[in-house]
Amino acid sequence: MRDDAALIALLRKVAGRDEPALRALYDLTAPKLYGVILRIQRDRSRAEDILQDAYLRIWQAAGSYSPEAGPPLPWLCAIARHRAIDVVRRRGEVQGPVHEDGEDWLERLADPSDSEQAILSRDALRACLARLDAAHRDCVVLAYCQGYSREDLAQRFGRPVNTIKTWLHRALASLKGCLETVS
Repeated sequence: MRDDAALIALLRKVAGRDEPALRALYDLTAPKLYGVILRIQRDRSRAEDILQDAYLRIWQAAGSYSPEAGPPLPWLCAIARHRAIDVVRRRGEVQGPVHEDGEDWLERLADPSDSEQAILSRDALRACLARLDAAHRDCVVLAYCQGYSREDLAQRFGRPVNTIKTWLHRALASLKGCLETVS
């Protein structure tokens, strides 16, 4: 399934409104995208609905995909992930345990078929996250991995929304700087 050339060719056909190409793209990528969505939206029925909506968005946006920007699968996964987060935020849901039970959220995002580079990148992210203040790290994880809104975070941490925005901004800037030095 990791044949980027085949996925790129399918995306080009989908951009030209080729329905059989969309079905072929779906057959090749739906299991991966469904897994991404399930990590955010645990309700399987809703996850299936989100998957269908993600492919509608892929149908609409296929013409904007550029192979020069990167491989197609991460682009497809990003559409699915953003769609799932949007639905969770809109419903105001909290999906599953965060990490009070000791679950490592980063391990949940791991995929056994990840490349060595993906594993190294994940390890670099883990190291950079460990450098953050615990509250700021938790805020980033909840916002960008669990789909919490700024308002949810403000309530959870007992801080004003603007403080949460500042925490997220500073934490992301710190992560960016750290990842640039690690890479």
